[in-house]
Amino acid sequence: MKSDIHPKWFANAVVTCACGNTFTVGSTKDKIQVDICSKCHPFFTGEMRFVDTMGRVERFQAKQKQAATSTYVSKKKKKQMKADAPAPKSLKEMLMGLK
Repeated sequence: MKSDIHPKWFANAVVTCACGNTFTVGSTKDKIQVDICSKCHPFFTGEMRFVDTMGRVERFQAKQKQAATSTYVSKKKKKQMKADAPAPKSLKEMLMGLK
């Protein structure tokens, strides 16, 4: 068995949340920074708010807004438009037109 392959273990690693809450856990890092914890997460606090650090909510809302304003043509409408369009000439009609 190889020796010295395991990382150093910190039994009292300090976790610091963006809200200011701190607590200790066991970890391979001595200090850990987190964006959200059980003191400020909406699931635990009962608040209705979005937790978004990378702009995902705004991107989703922008996609929804664009989808609402875009024009969508259903399959039935496309089929009807295709049926109303003039039929293409046959090969015989095209060759007869060359003379």
